[in-house]
Amino acid sequence: MAVSRRARGAILLAAALGAGLLSSCVGPAGSPDSSVEGSWGNTEDSSMPSLVFESAGRFSGTDGCNTLMGRWDQEGSSVELTDVTSTLVGCIGVDTWLSDAAAAEVDGETLALFNNDGDPIGTLQR
Repeated sequence: MAVSRRARGAILLAAALGAGLLSSCVGPAGSPDSSVEGSWGNTEDSSMPSLVFESAGRFSGTDGCNTLMGRWDQEGSSVELTDVTSTLVGCIGVDTWLSDAAAAEVDGETLALFNNDGDPIGTLQR
């Protein structure tokens, strides 16, 4: 079947636009919403656990009492947290689970966090 020059141009344009739209929806790790970059948890309330992952490979946050920061590296949906430092305030009645985070897994709008032993310790929502 012969395709006219005009139809061929329209098909190529549609394919290029479609590819551009798809690539703008895909995070650096290769699937939609798989990048850890951005805010997780309630960043408006410092008494609630939250993390912010910056594009430069650094993160910061709070466990609801102590502040923490460090570096992150992502491969696929898995995130490794390194050089983690935290303040050591004694926080009565606050669960400081987030300061034990050593790794994370991005699953859409949920960030699952794990300790050094690979045990799940909690989740944060985007």
